Amino acid sequence: MSWDDDESTGDRRRDPARRASGREILLQVAGYLGLVTAVVVLVVGAVVAVTVWGVAAKPGGFAAPSASGRGAPLPPVSASPAEADAGADAGAQAATDDPNELTGSEVAPLVEPEPEAEPEVESDWLTTVSSATGIPARALSAYALAHVSIAAEEPTCGIDWTTIAAIGSVESGHGSHGDSVLGADGLVQPTILGPALDGDGVAAIRDTDGGALDGDVTWDRAVGPMQFIPSTWEMWGADANLDGSADPSQIDDAAYAAARYLCASGPMTTPEGWRAAVFSYNHLDSYVDKVARIANGYADALG
Repeated sequence: MSWDDDESTGDRRRDPARRASGREILLQVAGYLGLVTAVVVLVVGAVVAVTVWGVAAKPGGFAAPSASGRGAPLPPVSASPAEADAGADAGAQAATDDPNELTGSEVAPLVEPEPEAEPEVESDWLTTVSSATGIPARALSAYALAHVSIAAEEPTCGIDWTTIAAIGSVESGHGSHGDSVLGADGLVQPTILGPALDGDGVAAIRDTDGGALDGDVTWDRAVGPMQFIPSTWEMWGADANLDGSADPSQIDDAAYAAARYLCASGPMTTPEGWRAAVFSYNHLDSYVDKVARIANGYADALG
C-alpha cells in the first residue's frame, strides 16, 4: 500500500497524533538497524579492498611512499700506477729526442700513443666504505668502477654504485652465494648458477647458449654474481677488466653489464625512473623495494 491510499485506518501522514503500535515501532527499529548494518558493511568492505590493493601496490602500505634509491657521489679514482708510470716514461723519452739530429734521409720513428691508463678506485675510499657497509673490497671496487664507467658513457642515466651493489647483494651476496668465493682477480668460483628455468615456479626459457655459460643444454640458468641469463648476457655482456673476455662470472664484467642493462630503461634520476629500471632487472615490486632498502642502507652508512 502506498502512503497516499486512504483506507479505514486513515492516512498516516494526516493523523500525526495517532500513536504507532508496538509492532510498527519494532519494524521501524529493525529497518533502521538493517540500514545501518548495510552501510557499515559497505564501508568496511571498501576500506578492506582499498587496503588490500594498496598493500599489493606498495608493500610498505597504501600510504607509504614508493621506495627508491637516493644515490651516492661518484667514487674517487686515480690512474693505474704502473700504466701512469709507463706513460710518463714514454713522455720523457719523447722529450729527449731531438728532431734536428735527423739527417735528410732519415725518418722519425713512428711512436704509438700509450694506451690510456685504466682508473683505479682510491684505496682509502675502498677501505673506508668497505668497513662502513660490509661490502667486500674486491666487489666494492667493481661496483665503483661500473659507476665511474657508466657515468662517462651515459651521463644522463644517473645510476650509482649503491644500486649496483644492492643488486649484487640480493643476487649473490657479492659473489659469496653457496660455497662460492670471490677471488682477487674478480672471478667467482665455483660458478654461481640459478635454478633451471624450466617453468616450475619460474619462467620457462629453453637453452640459448648450448650450455656454454651455464652448463645446461636443456634450460637456461642465471649465471654469476649479478645473475645474468645467457640470452641477456649475449646482449649486454661487457669486458670491463679488458682481459679479452666478457665473463658473467667475473665481477667487474658483470657489474658493468648490469649498469648498462639498467640504464637501458631510461634515466634513473627520479624515483619512478629508478624503480622502472630495477623492476626491469626482476619484475617484482618486492624485489625493487628490497634493493632500495639495501642501497639506501649503504648510502646511510657513509653518513
